[in-house]
Amino acid sequence: MIYDCAVIGSGPAGLSAAINLAQTNRSVVVFATKLEDSSIYRAPEVNNYLGFHGVTGKELLQAFYDHAKKMGIEVVYKKVINFYKSGDIFTINANNEFFEAYSVILAIGTPKKTLLENESEFVGRGISYCAICDGMLYRGRNIAVIGESMEAEEEAEYLSELAKKVYYIPLYKKNEFHFRDNVEIVLARPKGVYGEDFVNALEFEDRILNVDGIFIIRKTMPADQLIYGLEFTEDGHIKVDDKMQTSIEGLFAAGDCTGRPYQVAKAVGEGQIAGLSASTYVKMVKEKQK
Repeated sequence: MIYDCAVIGSGPAGLSAAINLAQTNRSVVVFATKLEDSSIYRAPEVNNYLGFHGVTGKELLQAFYDHAKKMGIEVVYKKVINFYKSGDIFTINANNEFFEAYSVILAIGTPKKTLLENESEFVGRGISYCAICDGMLYRGRNIAVIGESMEAEEEAEYLSELAKKVYYIPLYKKNEFHFRDNVEIVLARPKGVYGEDFVNALEFEDRILNVDGIFIIRKTMPADQLIYGLEFTEDGHIKVDDKMQTSIEGLFAAGDCTGRPYQVAKAVGEGQIAGLSASTYVKMVKEKQK
């Protein structure tokens, strides 16, 4: 099946886009993370979204999800690793399961700056963002896994079956971890990555780990790792026009990833524009194919 649109991200912008696509009778799939991984989910009170005075972020986000479900929108809880365009079709790799769509909307939240000093220099040379994609390269070796959320534990568990030693560095709070004996928990924030041709060390404030590779498991992949050819603003946001069209035809973006202010109202509004623009784009593509 080829979807009319794939929406990557399930916050206010992504769900708004999906709802407006469905309203125009377009088939849409949303690639989502868990509700609790959304930044708005942790807001104790939201008072600047019209009609929802005093609502918690959790309640507001749940209302958005409920709206999407009532409209029959397909939500897939898989992490998008990357995607590419060939002809008129985008192919999306979500945890090594592949989906096709005529258009894509990126609604991936605030732009992710590099976590570690020298990180960008070692991407593909010891730095990876996908355990399933690159894990086999580190069989029998020592690696570090840095996790932004509890979902990273699944990838660390998978890597522990391949690697000789895994250092797991959680960037979230949790009291107990249950891993294989070859996994060591490191409760400290890493500073930088070092090496020559390839990574060989991960530095902390008070220690250095000698490792052959580092997996950084984020809630969402950085935009420049998802697809090549995107243009960005000087402050690192995805560059879009007034229709939320990016530098790649058929690829739209909405919400925090396109710039400030990081507010629900802006995200919902941009999601609507992106959804309607994608719908118009899909109509054009299908008419061209006749």
